[in-house]
Amino acid sequence: MRSRAAEEGSGARERTQSMGQSPKYNRILLKLGGESLSGRGEQGIDPEMVAHVSDEILAVKQHGVQIAVVIGGGNFWRGNDPYAKQIDRATADYMGMLATVINALALQDALEKRGYETRVMTAIEMHQIAEPYIRRRAIHHLDEGYIVIFGAGTGNPFFTTDTAAALRAQEINAQILLKATKVDGVYDKDPHRFADAKKFDRLSYNDALLSEQVRVMDDTAITICKEHDIPIIVFDLNDRRAIERVVMGEMVGTVIGK
Repeated sequence: MRSRAAEEGSGARERTQSMGQSPKYNRILLKLGGESLSGRGEQGIDPEMVAHVSDEILAVKQHGVQIAVVIGGGNFWRGNDPYAKQIDRATADYMGMLATVINALALQDALEKRGYETRVMTAIEMHQIAEPYIRRRAIHHLDEGYIVIFGAGTGNPFFTTDTAAALRAQEINAQILLKATKVDGVYDKDPHRFADAKKFDRLSYNDALLSEQVRVMDDTAITICKEHDIPIIVFDLNDRRAIERVVMGEMVGTVIGK
């Protein structure tokens, strides 16, 4: 028996195709930083920003696209915070993983209030609030039309949520990894500080790995994407309908690939 989410997704896909439009990607992995939920503030959760992120995701879901999300926890806990540097590194990383679960639940709530079914899956088991991450179950949820949100990173200290995003993208056979940021792509230097910053429309995996000026994701995440030929698109989350436009084949942000 098919879920309501799957039926809605199938109907949306048929409507999209009848209009002469077909998504370029049918399964995507969206990487959100925890700060994406904090809005103009640096900490906590801004309800307006959670609503914005949810609407951006649902604009894509209405095309019948399968969506998985990896979310960070930087709006609650960052490894470079003064206190985080005073405690054991592994402990600090586990605290960060727990922060990602808070964000995952907030996003789940916003999406479900808009009528879409979701599943939160965590790399650290916490049965009362989420499912444990199991690859085959995650793929099954996507096939059934659920939006799947991955929390708790990889479940291991010393790995970033960027690496978790690349790992999950490969495991679920996502066709592309979309990394949401606060700028409209990758620049050779900080565009907020330097007026002459140059934006790149495209970068190779090697350029992203070797350039000291370009810091998009950590090297482990980029290497995973390179080895498995998963394109990365870096874009501005505040650019309205950017995710939808990428999925429909429009050139947005910076593409990192071969």
